[in-house]
Amino acid sequence: MINTNVNGVVAETYNLVNMYDIQEARTILRSTARKTPLIQSMFLSRNVTGGDVFLKLENTQLTGSFKFRGANNKLNHLTISEKQRGVIAASAGNHAQGVALTGQLLGIETSVVMPEETPELKRVSTASYGAQVVIHGAAFDAAHAWMLECAAQDGKTVIEPFNDRDVIAGQGTIGLEILEDMWDVDTVIVPIGGGGLISGVATALKSYNPSIHVVGVQSQNVHGMAASIMANHIVTQHADFTLADGTDVATPGDMTFEICRRLVDEVVLVTEREIAHAMKDFLKRTKIVTEGAGALPTAALEAHKIDDFWLKNKKVVALVSGGNVDLTRLASIVTLDDSLPSEK
Repeated sequence: MINTNVNGVVAETYNLVNMYDIQEARTILRSTARKTPLIQSMFLSRNVTGGDVFLKLENTQLTGSFKFRGANNKLNHLTISEKQRGVIAASAGNHAQGVALTGQLLGIETSVVMPEETPELKRVSTASYGAQVVIHGAAFDAAHAWMLECAAQDGKTVIEPFNDRDVIAGQGTIGLEILEDMWDVDTVIVPIGGGGLISGVATALKSYNPSIHVVGVQSQNVHGMAASIMANHIVTQHADFTLADGTDVATPGDMTFEICRRLVDEVVLVTEREIAHAMKDFLKRTKIVTEGAGALPTAALEAHKIDDFWLKNKKVVALVSGGNVDLTRLASIVTLDDSLPSEK
């Protein structure tokens, strides 16, 4: 567990992203993005935590992921010239789909560079929204570097997946929705990849009530943000493959790092087996399909990685960030759980 000691420092992130940015994003997104459900999990409440645990179902958002919010807000902030040049992004899948669908809705030409490890479902879905898909690099960081080279050659406008004010503000609208449905929430648990989602959500929550406990969750195999917070400067960490491919980001952004180290109360790590069990339990207990990244908060709860003080007799929200998982991978989770590699 990594404590970041954030009490009273919301104002220090004001120039990065603030509540005005998030409220503006909410206005922009109101006509397209869905307000996603907040439902109680009786299993996590009664059997696991002893608190009232609710699931924020961003897997029901357009494109099946929260990423549509940030991408849509960003593309709506582009100038006419930037839109005319077309846009390009790097993504392991969910940001790609958000950019592609928004580009289709706004009439903007889109290109996406995706790493080789991207699940086939996400590749096909991105192309179905009209984007030109290029596969390059073993993981996200390599795809991102290639994307920047392509943008420099073609003059296309870069749409960053997490380290961008408008993208972070778009993701922060989830925090506003949580507060609208549960103003007295005590603890909110959020997956972390590059940090755009938790940066936006934490800004919204802490601006309203700094005492809300914000927990980030990453895989033990890929946890660049957690490693950076521990080192107190940005570092790269990538040990192995993770089922949470949507959070497979080895190096956080400078903006997201600053916001996370000030506003996120703790970051916990879960194993691949714990992620797999959480995905399986979503199907068994709640009849919800989630990808690995979306299962991270539940994995942390089931593995008791978060102190009971923040859970027992508390109102807790676990964010299910997306549901874009290949059926072949899902089948292996359901039927071949024991065949997963043992933890190192």
